[in-house]
Amino acid sequence: MLGRIPALNAAGIATLLLATTAFAQEAEAPPKLVLQITVDQLRGDMIDRFRAGLGKGGFNRLLKSGVHFANAHHRHANTETIVGHTTLSTGTDPGIHGMVANLWFDRGTGTTFYNVQDPDYPLVGASGVDADTEIDPTQRAATTDGRSPRNILTSTIGDEIRMHYGPDTKVFGVSVKDRGAISFAGHSGQAYWFSKSEGRFVTSTFYREDYPAWMSDWEIQGFVDSYAGSVWTPMLPAENYLFWDKDDQPWETDFPGFGRTFPHAYPMDDNRYYTTLLTLSPAGDEVTVDFAKALMSAEAVGQDDVPDFMSVSLSSTDYVGHIFGPSSLEAEDNFKRLDQTLADFLDFVDDSVGLDQTLVVLSSDHGAREAPGYLNSLGIEAQSFEFEAAAKSAGFARLKERFGIGEALLNSFTNPYVYLDRAAIEAAGATLTEVEEAVAVELQKMPGIAFAITSSNLRRGAVPDTKIARAVMANFHADRSGDIYVVFEPHWFVAEFDSLTVASAHGSPWTYDTHVPVIFSGAGIVNARVERRIETVDVAVTIASIMRTKPPSGAVGLPLLEALP
Repeated sequence: MLGRIPALNAAGIATLLLATTAFAQEAEAPPKLVLQITVDQLRGDMIDRFRAGLGKGGFNRLLKSGVHFANAHHRHANTETIVGHTTLSTGTDPGIHGMVANLWFDRGTGTTFYNVQDPDYPLVGASGVDADTEIDPTQRAATTDGRSPRNILTSTIGDEIRMHYGPDTKVFGVSVKDRGAISFAGHSGQAYWFSKSEGRFVTSTFYREDYPAWMSDWEIQGFVDSYAGSVWTPMLPAENYLFWDKDDQPWETDFPGFGRTFPHAYPMDDNRYYTTLLTLSPAGDEVTVDFAKALMSAEAVGQDDVPDFMSVSLSSTDYVGHIFGPSSLEAEDNFKRLDQTLADFLDFVDDSVGLDQTLVVLSSDHGAREAPGYLNSLGIEAQSFEFEAAAKSAGFARLKERFGIGEALLNSFTNPYVYLDRAAIEAAGATLTEVEEAVAVELQKMPGIAFAITSSNLRRGAVPDTKIARAVMANFHADRSGDIYVVFEPHWFVAEFDSLTVASAHGSPWTYDTHVPVIFSGAGIVNARVERRIETVDVAVTIASIMRTKPPSGAVGLPLLEALP
């Protein structure tokens, strides 16, 4: 039983009232701005690994004023861009928010579906289809024009802040990638992303019917075209780099016209690869931040007493990592230039809003695996996996014969999912469960595949209580997930990214892909480095606690107490 509460005299009551009033006044003053920065493919160790030569204003500023959770991990299995971004914005697993992969097979239409694709909301003023899912614009597949957040099944933290504080709250998401912007702008904000084919930032009619005047003013300034004819070279002296003498590594991708060694030349702005090469370099982040600054100024973000939410997703680390690998001179210099870009942005926010009035949250959508060539040079076996060759194996031929299925056993392999031809299975008189199990057994015999987990078992919860199985379960959505989830062995991966063979990729449940930094910085947050393991589903819930809103509708995370002011 609870103990009896002692009686209070008049002085005690007065003290209690004063304390309660002071707490209420404090509670009524949340930060004026939540600035959520997501660095695509920033593995958790990279800040410490590449810290030499960094200035005081970027990462070091956040590390010295905030709390750094150095052992943060995504707990879902498919560590891809849309999956991680949406987990950070919703505080829940992909099995709940619905964004289970960058691409999934739509069983209703029989086509591959892009995560934020929505034919009901075409791009505003754009001349054609531009999914921006491909690195090489000449290889871009014709996906359905139109983008929206409607496939995100839960609210985001930006949505919650706007619901709590009312329609005067401004919510924006900006990125090179459409999925990087939309996942944080949520259902109630506005998203802008960079179109490689248009050479400018765009949005869709989900958000607005035309473009504001300030966007035209920004385009006229010519920031996007300012790189034409220039070169990307390392910005610091040699002693600040781990990979200074390893510029030419044979496993790096030799992208046409860009090369795999410094200096990397930007072509003239009429070259068909010009905008693509901007995104494969530090220029992509610089353009994004400059656009974000123009947006914040024009839209008066953080300029009144109603809290606002601003998300900036920076994509260059991801593209550079894919092309050159995370252990390359290019990746290292990109990080140092990112630090400079971050410092410039934080200075802008300090001048325009005040960092003492801003909650800054920095994290990443996923980590990165090392290039197989780099690992092999260290004596660690690593290989790429060719699924098309595996699907033509003798084992799969025997399965077709066993079940009396013709050529169509598999509808699609959309990494990491295998989608079976359910119509062919039904026509052959077989059951989906038995075919799933047989295909999974065959897959696990193949070199490079660690686990093949059927959707039937996931649906029943008939999986072992292991870290990997829990991660796959967190990724499971009955309508969107494939019939079999494929987990490759550590250091194995599919070396294809957006129709291009690349040096490195991501998407596994292994720690090099799940490990990301989480940094909270703002007024009242005590500086610390925290080594206990946390999960990225905690990020949105912690923002909600600081902003005193309810968590997003599907949230499963817990507040990070060390980050609470």
